[in-house]
Amino acid sequence: MCGIAGVRRFDGRPVDPALLRAMAATLHHRGPDDSGIWVSGSTGFAHTRLSIIDLAASQQPMATPDERRHIAFNGEILNYRELRAELTYPFRTDGDTETLLALYERDGVDGVRKLRGQFAYAIDDAETGDLHLVRDRMGILPLYYYADSQVFAFASEIKALVPLIGDRGVDHASLHDYLAHRSVPAPYTLVDGVRKVLPGHRLTVSRDGRVNETPYWELPAQGLVRDCTPEEAVALVAEALERSVRDALVADVPVGAYLSGGVDSSLITALVAKVRGGGELHTFSAGFGDPRVDEIHWAEKVAAEVGSEHHNVIVTAEDFKENWGRLSRHRDAPLSEPADVAVFKLAELARRDVKVVLSGEGSDELFGGYPKYKFAGATRWAGIAPAWLRHAALSRLENSLPAKAARFGVALRAMAEPSAAARMRGWFAPFTTAESRALLGGPASRAITPAYSRGRGDALRRMLYADSHAWLADNLLERGDRMSMAASLELRPPFLDHRVAELAFTLPSSVKVRRGTTKWVVKEVARDHLPADVVDRPKSGFKVPLDAWFRDGLREMAHDLLTGPASFVGGVLDPAGVRKLLAEHDSGGRNEQPRLWTLLSLEVWHREQARTSEVAE
Repeated sequence: MCGIAGVRRFDGRPVDPALLRAMAATLHHRGPDDSGIWVSGSTGFAHTRLSIIDLAASQQPMATPDERRHIAFNGEILNYRELRAELTYPFRTDGDTETLLALYERDGVDGVRKLRGQFAYAIDDAETGDLHLVRDRMGILPLYYYADSQVFAFASEIKALVPLIGDRGVDHASLHDYLAHRSVPAPYTLVDGVRKVLPGHRLTVSRDGRVNETPYWELPAQGLVRDCTPEEAVALVAEALERSVRDALVADVPVGAYLSGGVDSSLITALVAKVRGGGELHTFSAGFGDPRVDEIHWAEKVAAEVGSEHHNVIVTAEDFKENWGRLSRHRDAPLSEPADVAVFKLAELARRDVKVVLSGEGSDELFGGYPKYKFAGATRWAGIAPAWLRHAALSRLENSLPAKAARFGVALRAMAEPSAAARMRGWFAPFTTAESRALLGGPASRAITPAYSRGRGDALRRMLYADSHAWLADNLLERGDRMSMAASLELRPPFLDHRVAELAFTLPSSVKVRRGTTKWVVKEVARDHLPADVVDRPKSGFKVPLDAWFRDGLREMAHDLLTGPASFVGGVLDPAGVRKLLAEHDSGGRNEQPRLWTLLSLEVWHREQARTSEVAE
């Protein structure tokens, strides 16, 4: 993985090489092994490299032999050797970057359809005058851009745009999205004027400044279901996943695996061990020193089963205090999950032994792993009852619940939402539509992101379709990229091979949630590789004991940040509503940790954003 950035000017001015170097400097953590820039008049690229394939060569930005086309590439093309074998091109390197250039020479920008892997890249074509940006199908890797009448700029991270665009301020229309998702769904961000290239899309910038974004791939939105038995579904997933893991091991550096002890990471680890046939394998897990949430003993059990060399790290409240601001800068957004800090500490641990890790990310959203999926039908059809009646009755009941019933409260909050889309979103939303409207002093100016209404088929399929977009790409994958890259570590999620994703969306929902068992088909695949108690134990997730920390070590910090005179949250959101959340959590009567985390993360990010802009100036 690497960092890329670039500029195209429309005002006749040349691109300043010093600007490109400044943009590259902000991305050093993404590519500490090498860096380079290229400038040709009104267009310029910058690149920082984390060497994974073809270590001694493949420096970037790279050009074709005739210097007509240039590329800045972040990611890995896992089938690059197959592609090279079919291309007639005067190759000068042995890597995947030049394979992309050769493919573009033959097929143009549509060559992206032949790629397998995770990628974000830019190609400047001097012959056509077009600048192309391309992002991988599932949105594993990030790609941001800014455009106005004088300039277009792009980068792997928002901070790399700051040397050019300065402090753009907060996009206040995105605050409603943030309070509903803990992140901002593409194409928007919290930074005014900065956008994300959508997953599975390519964006073309013409000489005269016209910007056109089109999809080259999409998850199947229609409810077309494969006719197969449960046993056939298990065989299909097993074959696809093993093939994906085999591809994901393509590298010229050591590759390890995250191992939480949950079924997804355990299955990936077991498949890595199988494919490697007993070679050295490093695995990594994080704990919190809290027996209520720690899964380290499960990770160690699986490590012993597959024969990996296992490593643990314990994350504490002090780690949160010390890294919260720094990691907010890395993410260029509020930390959407308390687990973000733990994921960084895990990446930091892994980087001591490997440059690449595989993870189990994406399995829940493709195959129905979250408990909420058992209630997909109820979520969809709750709208039969009038919205005013549901909201009044369920909100009253939720407000009367004790702190220990917080999980039941999540369900009530979701079911009380007015529309089917809002109810799907509500399961993971820290704030309801009504709460966001009250805190921000008015309704949202944007409609709910289209992913919540575009999916077709049964209720479960529609919910999975929505989560595979807004929740997976803009929350979990964004977190995975930033927290791993903060430690200069490459993260690869084999479940998100597009062939696995396409298969998942053709399988009947009955093999995903089956007789009350979530992610049934994945668990059946896992039975051939893991002990039954690992496969069958209840889903835990990457939980952080912040409920206790907020009432202890983080309490004073929370009050200062959210109610102090310099508080951004206190100035933009209703201060009485914020104080009420703090008081109810302090009393122990309600567990407001998800909402407090969301507001605190927004505050910490805003302060770090201001510091970043000051440094750039």
